[in-house]
Amino acid sequence: MKKSIGSYPRVRVRDDGGGVVSQAGGVLLVETVRKTGLDTAISAALAPWRKPRAVHDPGKVLLDLALAVALGGDCLSDIGVLRAEPGLFGLVASDPTVSRLVETLAGAGPRALTTIRRARAEVRERVWGLAGADAPDATGQVVVDIDGVLVLAHCEKQDATATWKRTFGHHRLVAFVDHGPAGSGEPVAALLRPGNAGSNTAADHITTTQLALAQLPKHYRRGRRTLIRTDSAGGTHEFLNWLTARGRWLSYSVGMTITDTVHHAVLQVPTTAWTPAVEPDGQVRDGAWVAEPAGDVLTGWPAGMRLIVRKERPHPGAQLRFTDADGMCLTCFATNTIGTAIADLELRHRQRARAEDRIRTARATGLRNLPLHHAASNQLWLEIIQLALDLLAWMPMLALTGTARRWEPKKLRLRLFSAAARLVTTGRQRILRLDRHWPWTDTITSAFTRLQALPNPG
Repeated sequence: MKKSIGSYPRVRVRDDGGGVVSQAGGVLLVETVRKTGLDTAISAALAPWRKPRAVHDPGKVLLDLALAVALGGDCLSDIGVLRAEPGLFGLVASDPTVSRLVETLAGAGPRALTTIRRARAEVRERVWGLAGADAPDATGQVVVDIDGVLVLAHCEKQDATATWKRTFGHHRLVAFVDHGPAGSGEPVAALLRPGNAGSNTAADHITTTQLALAQLPKHYRRGRRTLIRTDSAGGTHEFLNWLTARGRWLSYSVGMTITDTVHHAVLQVPTTAWTPAVEPDGQVRDGAWVAEPAGDVLTGWPAGMRLIVRKERPHPGAQLRFTDADGMCLTCFATNTIGTAIADLELRHRQRARAEDRIRTARATGLRNLPLHHAASNQLWLEIIQLALDLLAWMPMLALTGTARRWEPKKLRLRLFSAAARLVTTGRQRILRLDRHWPWTDTITSAFTRLQALPNPG
């Protein structure tokens, strides 16, 4: 009888290897930093915080933190992953140096945050130009989704309080530029708030929108070519008045609460006025209809505002509310877009659900927890996370094609970034040799070739 040795091959483990690089696929992020000019932009922005005769550039340290987060890290000490591979990531600061820089930048307050954000905005405009038809503004419109995120925290974290979900932590507002179904999304704002901050606080929505608009190219910071989408938390008089103020004139698609007035208006809509809802492929959405109620339901709201209601058969297990009628689930949203069929407007608003995917991937990229104590330090941590998410959005947009461009950070880490390679020095060149048996080696090499073909930043 043959002796079984188990399901997996038995190997010996030794610690005398050399020339092997872990996280070799991270070279795609490094090349993205180089080709977009993000390294020079951040270094120039943080030059005032570089001490005389300092060994480490503050901009390089901050980008190293962002790279560590993009590779899966969730605290400052995870920068050690980069420090272990100097042949790929260069000279990386020690943990004490990193901590001191974070404390220094956090102590500088809004000044440091403003300079970092300004550098990101400059690089973003260049990236969109490089992306061409794959850029999020290729259609002539930019869509910004705003949503809230609850983050659990321990009681010793500054501003951590009880949340509306009976948890304890912070209630952040985040904004993402939507890349559509063919890509991911870019973070353009992250506002740190106490856990007891209200969901529909108009002042916070205005601040988040201001931060988001400042990240866009100048010609998108006002006018109807920029669409702001939110859930019903943004459906307040103050926020909508701000969006439509003279000189701003932004487009919006904002969820609204079904009040008694709205509910009564919906009941008055005749059967013939309901239009079938549609799917992204143009097919009719089964069991869903949309309509635009008439009457004085919008009295007191901004001029040009339209209210669109959707009724839909409830999904199995769904619970109806007292505002629902005839066994149908009712939802509504407001918009100021004209000249478009209401079924298309409802589909556009429904696609705001992609923001939930952006938040989910952001949670897997450092947003799951706030590792620092003070609120100012954690706000800086949010900026580091946004830098990491920028790289995870820009690299696929510039270098990947097909289904690979839609891969989320977890899949990018598993298939691309985690690849091992051998670093070989021949003459004056360093060559990263990926193992040919790795199934995604061709994807990595093709992406790297596309990045190298991009023009160098001026």
